[in-house]
Amino acid sequence: MYSLKERLTEILIKDGIISEAQLKKALKIHKQKGGMLKRILVEQGFVNEKDLMAALSQGLGIPPIMLSRFKLDEEILKLIPRGLARKYQIVPVSRVGNVLTIATADPLNVFVIDDLKSITGLEVGTIIASEKDVQDVIEQYYPEDTHSALEELMKDMKSEDLQIIKEEEVERIDSARLYKLIEEAPVVKLTNMILENGIKARASDILIEPMENFLRIRYRVDGVLKEIESLPKNTQETIVSRIKVMSQLNIAERRLPQDGRFKLNINNNEVDFRVSILPSSHGEKVALRILDKSTAMLDIEKLGFEKDSREIMIKCITRPHGMILVCGPTGSGKTTTMYSLLKYVHDPEKNLITVEDPVEYQIQGVNQVTVRSEVGLTFASSLRSILRQDPDVIMIGEIRDFDTVDIAIKSALTGHLVLSTLHTTTACGSVVRLVNMGVEPFLISASLVGIVVQRLIRKLCPKCKEPYEPLDTLITKLGMDHGEKKITFYKPKGCEQCMNTGYSGRIGICEILMVDQSIKELILKKARESEIKEQARKAGMRTLREAGLVKVTQGITSLEEILRVTVADE
Repeated sequence: MYSLKERLTEILIKDGIISEAQLKKALKIHKQKGGMLKRILVEQGFVNEKDLMAALSQGLGIPPIMLSRFKLDEEILKLIPRGLARKYQIVPVSRVGNVLTIATADPLNVFVIDDLKSITGLEVGTIIASEKDVQDVIEQYYPEDTHSALEELMKDMKSEDLQIIKEEEVERIDSARLYKLIEEAPVVKLTNMILENGIKARASDILIEPMENFLRIRYRVDGVLKEIESLPKNTQETIVSRIKVMSQLNIAERRLPQDGRFKLNINNNEVDFRVSILPSSHGEKVALRILDKSTAMLDIEKLGFEKDSREIMIKCITRPHGMILVCGPTGSGKTTTMYSLLKYVHDPEKNLITVEDPVEYQIQGVNQVTVRSEVGLTFASSLRSILRQDPDVIMIGEIRDFDTVDIAIKSALTGHLVLSTLHTTTACGSVVRLVNMGVEPFLISASLVGIVVQRLIRKLCPKCKEPYEPLDTLITKLGMDHGEKKITFYKPKGCEQCMNTGYSGRIGICEILMVDQSIKELILKKARESEIKEQARKAGMRTLREAGLVKVTQGITSLEEILRVTVADE
């Protein structure tokens, strides 16, 4: 099946709308910077958006629509939740019988169409609209209702307080003067407001991003990024430099990435901020990871996993030796689970050592080592030294290469309990990943005890969630048709307490692969992931999708959220 990029290049060259040279230049930019090829072609002036849409429509045989001239029916709009419309950049236009027609700038995205079919229970047809039209309509009909606390606080500040430095002076300013400016009250107050409001909003990350004409501030709340009021461009240099000073970084270095951390005492709570600064085309981008110890749940009982899953995890972690892997994408809660398991086995009679990049939570009585690759202190070199420290339990922040996994497995085979993480999406796929990294199957089967794969899902706001009846076809497709047993389904509504999102907080779901004798035999045979999964499910393994649906039946989350976070079981 052709992607939009492939069809686009074929149509534009065939119709003579752009030249081969222009296409090569656009593809080069696309490879370097990413993004949509269509947008690059328009931005480079090779084609205007109107001609581009007309060419796509004719080449694909899909009708176009000018959304700006089309009056949309609000009842039709309600068929697509706000979150999905914004995520997929789609607009529902009409419904005729069992067919829902959507306008999109990417009509060949089959994944979007499949998801919409599952959620709505309708057949989905597509028509082409310009990217700008789609964005404008979404902003008009699916407004972002999140109220910014920073916006209210900004009203109390005088406009002249923000005029710290003129834009044209930014590059010429010397370090001595910049140090003076960033210690002045307006800069300190504004930076503190950004940080404090991130804590109040329960954000896990704060992004300070320089755009061409303004400074964008975004919070990641419950795993979803939310943009708040943008700040004037001329506050950029001083805010970034203020954070550098707080993190003890070099304010004069603007060409290379820098990493640091600092602590603040906010409302008698100690909060750690992990800082990453990255040079971009419009200035330095700052990403702050918030580690609020007052909200940290380093307890297996509080992670949200089902009782049977917790019992399996405890069975694995209380083994005298072997390797346990906690897997999932970035931001899925792996580190919290690792620390919770480590805390469970923490005992004065045991020698616990960790190797992390960086250390996120300090645990009293545990020896924690921070990796420093620039001086040769890598995961592999740290592990070699740790083995001479007579450890009982070793926690490795992440397995990244063969050297690290080789030492980890050998440690597990020589009487140590090893905990680590791996960036994989399924438990059974983690076994295949280890084989692909070059580990011999007999070593995997001999050392591996269990694999936990997890995700974080948003919890429905208990104050405003409302019951509803989903389509019978969707219930049947998800295998939730329990006959006479009645399940009450809830959906998000939005209120002041949850900042009009309909969700408040997150909870974990997981699938756990216990490596028993039958799984060991499959590993030795270099079995495919599907074969390992089939055997694991026969033994009672609950998949991520199934674990999520349990939360739905408990009224904790919505079907929409589970479909967003998990993939269907084969």
